[in-house]
Amino acid sequence: MSIKKFEDIPLSVLDLAPINKGAETAQAFKNSVELAQHVELLGFNRFWLAEHHNMPGIGSSATSVLIGHIAGATKSIRVGSGGVMLPNHAPLVIAEQFGTLETIYPGRIDLGLGRAPGSDQATAHALRRSLHSNGEDFPQQVAELENYFSENPVGRVQAFPGTNMKVPMWLLGSSGFSAQLAALKGLPFSFASHFAPDYMMQALQLYHQNFKPSKALAEPYAMLGVNVIIAETQERAEWLATSSQQQMFSLMRGEPTTFQPPIDKLEDVWTDREIAIFRDKLNSESMMVGTPELVKQKLKNFIQKTRAHEVIVHSPIFYHEERLKSYDYLAEMMN
Repeated sequence: MSIKKFEDIPLSVLDLAPINKGAETAQAFKNSVELAQHVELLGFNRFWLAEHHNMPGIGSSATSVLIGHIAGATKSIRVGSGGVMLPNHAPLVIAEQFGTLETIYPGRIDLGLGRAPGSDQATAHALRRSLHSNGEDFPQQVAELENYFSENPVGRVQAFPGTNMKVPMWLLGSSGFSAQLAALKGLPFSFASHFAPDYMMQALQLYHQNFKPSKALAEPYAMLGVNVIIAETQERAEWLATSSQQQMFSLMRGEPTTFQPPIDKLEDVWTDREIAIFRDKLNSESMMVGTPELVKQKLKNFIQKTRAHEVIVHSPIFYHEERLKSYDYLAEMMN
């Protein structure tokens, strides 16, 4: 496998359309559009949106609708799902939705597929009306979706639009399951190392060792997720990072909230154990928080270790202008 120079690695953006405390959902969508336009001008490769449900701080639940909104407000950046949680949907519906998107925005749409529900069990039941599909039939669902997009689909039911649509399909995962499936199908693979770094190297090894060339892809192509928060000082970057950690803690407690502003005094809000978890997370190789110089070195080390073909960046920052600035720093270091 050829190794690209650090500066040649494409960068992409993962967005959850965060709904800030005290703000309306419409503002979250406005911010996402502005972010997409901003990173497009900076030369980022893709802008992906993630499907989550029953979470008051995440606005990207109707993922395909928001993809169309973002694609319509931009000109050249690829827009897609990171990802659509396929067990929540009938493959025919996804084929029709992304066939429609590809028809309107030809050559710019990506379809990233995950097998997790992106929600709790009660929400998964509300989405699917039953829990018979718990991800075990994911390979069959992917195959059904591939058939709908094929030039000569088999069966009486076809997707219009969808048939013979060249929509790039990616498999997403946080374990080895999707890595192996992506390898066997010869599809690009995106690993959620931004929240499951412990399984990253194992999944990458499975993907590369088992990869079979296909019409879609001649060689393996892996994109890895990282959390990046860059500010002018280390202290400010770590302060900004407390918003993301609050979101994680609220999910761990089963009490999801809107996206919260940073915390000034950790000890007034968090337990000693929670503070220790936060400090430990800051040292994670896929959590890059700090000055441009520090983040650049961490990103270099990450790319060198993983040999990632592409990196997709999630920057959970409460203040919109500081979020844009963090991506400015990132673009500058790659150029």
